[in-house]
Amino acid sequence: MKYIQFAFSLLVTAALVYALNRKWGAVPPMGKFLSPQQGIWKNKDKEDDFKNADLHFDQLKGKVNVHFDKRLVPHVFAENDADAYFVQGYLHARYRLWQMEFQTYYAAGRLSEIVGEKALPLDRKFRRLGMVYAAENSIRETEKDPMSKMATDSYTAGVNAYIKKLRPADLPLEYKILDYQPEPWTNLKTALLLKYMSFDLSGYEEDFERENTKAVFSKLLYETIYQYGNDSLSPIAPMNTVFSKPGIALKVPKNADSVYFNYKNNTGTDIKDISKPDKSNGSNNWAVSGSRTKSGKPILCNDPHLSLNLPSLWYEMQLHTPSFNSYGASLPGTPAIIIGFNDSCAFGFTNAMRDVRDYYEIKFKDAGKKEYWFNNQWQTSTLKFDTIKIKGSADFIDTIAYVKEFGPVMYDASFRGLGLIPKNTNGAENFRTSGKNYAVRWIAHDPSNELKTFLLLNRSKNFKDYEQAISTFVCPGQNMIFACNSGDIAIKQQGVFPAKWLRQGDFPMPGFDSTYMWQGMIPQSENYMIKNPDRGFISSANQYPYDTKTYPYYLGGNYPFTRGLYINQRLEKMTGITPADMQQLQNDNFNIYAKMMLPVLVQYCNEAELNTAEKNYLETMKKWNLQSDIKETGATVFYVWNDNLESLIWSDELAPLKNYAWPQESTLYDALRHDTAMAFIDNINTPEKENLRQMVTKAFKAAAGRLAVLEKEGKLEWGKYKATMVKHLMDAERKLPLSRYDLPIGGGENIINATKKDHGPSWKMVVQLTDKVEAYGVYPGGQSGNPGSAYYDNFLDTWASGKYYKLWLMQESEKGSADVLFALNFSK
Repeated sequence: MKYIQFAFSLLVTAALVYALNRKWGAVPPMGKFLSPQQGIWKNKDKEDDFKNADLHFDQLKGKVNVHFDKRLVPHVFAENDADAYFVQGYLHARYRLWQMEFQTYYAAGRLSEIVGEKALPLDRKFRRLGMVYAAENSIRETEKDPMSKMATDSYTAGVNAYIKKLRPADLPLEYKILDYQPEPWTNLKTALLLKYMSFDLSGYEEDFERENTKAVFSKLLYETIYQYGNDSLSPIAPMNTVFSKPGIALKVPKNADSVYFNYKNNTGTDIKDISKPDKSNGSNNWAVSGSRTKSGKPILCNDPHLSLNLPSLWYEMQLHTPSFNSYGASLPGTPAIIIGFNDSCAFGFTNAMRDVRDYYEIKFKDAGKKEYWFNNQWQTSTLKFDTIKIKGSADFIDTIAYVKEFGPVMYDASFRGLGLIPKNTNGAENFRTSGKNYAVRWIAHDPSNELKTFLLLNRSKNFKDYEQAISTFVCPGQNMIFACNSGDIAIKQQGVFPAKWLRQGDFPMPGFDSTYMWQGMIPQSENYMIKNPDRGFISSANQYPYDTKTYPYYLGGNYPFTRGLYINQRLEKMTGITPADMQQLQNDNFNIYAKMMLPVLVQYCNEAELNTAEKNYLETMKKWNLQSDIKETGATVFYVWNDNLESLIWSDELAPLKNYAWPQESTLYDALRHDTAMAFIDNINTPEKENLRQMVTKAFKAAAGRLAVLEKEGKLEWGKYKATMVKHLMDAERKLPLSRYDLPIGGGENIINATKKDHGPSWKMVVQLTDKVEAYGVYPGGQSGNPGSAYYDNFLDTWASGKYYKLWLMQESEKGSADVLFALNFSK
């Protein structure tokens, strides 16, 4: 009997060993995952193992001391620049390896390698967009510059030094969950990460959606709902700015209107982008001169608005060498401080929102895509056979054609962006839909060296240094703000922008000859530069950079106007400004759009048609103080009502298109101010002709129904309704304990504190350029990417409450300070 029991036990044990070490679908091998020796139990908080260590690497030329403060912010003191970047790479890998590598997999179109076939459409999109192509062009340019090559080479060596020492047991948790291993870092990966930022900040577009819209609207109706400029314009370059004669004399194609607006013969397109950056990717920045501050010295402020993720996009640190001493937010995967300050100046950015990516229709001779028609003859394309490895499946072979005049043919019959997963993986094209072919022309494809801008800004001491630093920056276009302790403040819109005629690039264009091609790039001298203006401040918040009526080129893009308008209104009234005043302004929850729109809503709401419950909600909103604070219910009433009204006004005309561009909020406001009987007010799906009073009232009654449900669920307060979250990068479809949900924070769209559901201020910084720099900052996350660490999300509550940490630009003589938690010593 005992032999039978032994045999049974042996069989069960063998079955468990097999089961626990085999991968089942998306589940990792559970034996390895749960192993006490190398599984998730090893991913505890392990800072104690790292404290006061002496680390030796042959790549180092001198000694590097790193002092970690109580928030786990490293202060790196190196004897030379190369060693500083080596240690920065090592620390980024030590605390954020999975994050930085995962983001480069995403950018390179390689997610299928680690998550399987479900990522194939996204991988195909990024490969066909030319992300690797752009990164390869960029790294070649970057490595031509000695400083940039030194920084990237040293940084890459530092990352790999950490990876080389990394034991399987110490792999970050996400590698164990997804069951894969890190690979060596390369300079190309750094370039990929920077190109992903180019995509994220210049990748929101509506070219194909607008193509569909103009298939049903005349030019007049199109211009009504997709207006260029608005009545409340408060551009970055002040109104009435005089522009010199443009350096490029544009030639508008004679048949432009007939091609663009011959809507009766336009059939639209079936192309739909499967993944877009947030339309609101932007930021606030401003600087006030000493004439407006209590200290008599400038103050610079910046808060970039991006997706809210864990691990955080940013990693806070200080880099100190004999040639520079810089502090701020660094980008894991990239050397240098990206947004920050040194002992002389401060620098920050907001997104320029300019349209620098257009599509051109390509006519191929046949399905082989080897030849295309251009300038009355067949030209030879370059075919790239792209192998996409898929975890758990056979490789997928894609064929991408490149045309020399524009770039990669992103959309063709094999890929229409519909999210379909092709089943044919034998290398042949899978023609599952018919349609036109479109190549993508994107500034980010052009050779460039954006890294040098950050390297030089870290070293800047004055305005001249700032000008030189930003001159190499190409894409994504940014409003680059600067202040220094000499008293100068300045802002310039920096980037390479195509010179466009009105509406050029709003829709896909004919690519059969040079007629619709870009005719040149706007000279750098024609990009605005504002230095020490008489009004005593400069600012940008993604609004139009120029007065659209006088600027000689077409801007394109999407430009919210409210934050910029309100920031300027506030700064104009402020004197004796302190850093605390600027912190308060960054956290301001006043909704200026509601102030503008509410009178229209209230005026046209027919209260006689409302029942008691509906009148109560209306009264709540009338009493609202226009602050979108956590406990406010009026903010929720306004948002739901305004959203319903927009839907009623626009959706009857737009909804049949299925894929269309939604008008900006300012469009409805401006339209109703000027024409309360505009054509779009009427519901075309009903026999009667509705007026504005009927539609506003109908929208409110529908909103009241929704509000009643929210109130019953306890979600009528703005903070609970908005339910801000900071999600882990893997948390795409379900709640994970690695994410943080329902954070108590106000703000929202059209508000300086632009915190939405999962998007908002990713780093808040206030810097006063006194003799000893006084700086404050915070970001929504923590220094460690390890969910088992106490430093994983420990900044989140501080960030949500609108508070800041004092930023310590440490001197090496302060290494014995009680604020130093522990130190690391790096040497050969």
